[in-house]
Amino acid sequence: MSAIVILLIASISVAAIFLAAFIWSVRTGQYDDEFSPPQRILFDNKPSSNNSNQ
Repeated sequence: MSAIVILLIASISVAAIFLAAFIWSVRTGQYDDEFSPPQRILFDNKPSSNNSNQ
């Protein structure tokens, strides 16, 4: 029974660490790029200049 309590405390601690890291990343602006994802799909990649047919 004590093993279950130790594993429960460990899993809650790990979940709390990941939650704190997620909240920190949101507050520091890691997910604030709202412009480039919609624009990225509109423009094709330029063809490479190294063609093997030349």
